[in-house]
Amino acid sequence: MPNIKSAIKRVKTNEKRRALNASQKSALRSAVKIADQAIAGTDVDAAKAALIAATKKLDKAATKGLIHKNAASRKKSRLAKRLNAISAQA
Repeated sequence: MPNIKSAIKRVKTNEKRRALNASQKSALRSAVKIADQAIAGTDVDAAKAALIAATKKLDKAATKGLIHKNAASRKKSRLAKRLNAISAQA
């Protein structure tokens, strides 16, 4: 354990940030997974709604520095591409 006051504060803030980041990253992964499953299903409207929610989470995570902006763009692009493919079939 650190003895210096500023180092003690730093440990506390690091732990808070770590917990918050883990929570947000988990929510992000869940949103992407839900969108993925919705796209795999047959309901196009539900898939569009899930894609919008996942896109919002991805953008927010990229803005906050949780994931890289190119990674967010790549994930959004792949989901949109799959949604467009099932929309064209329907």
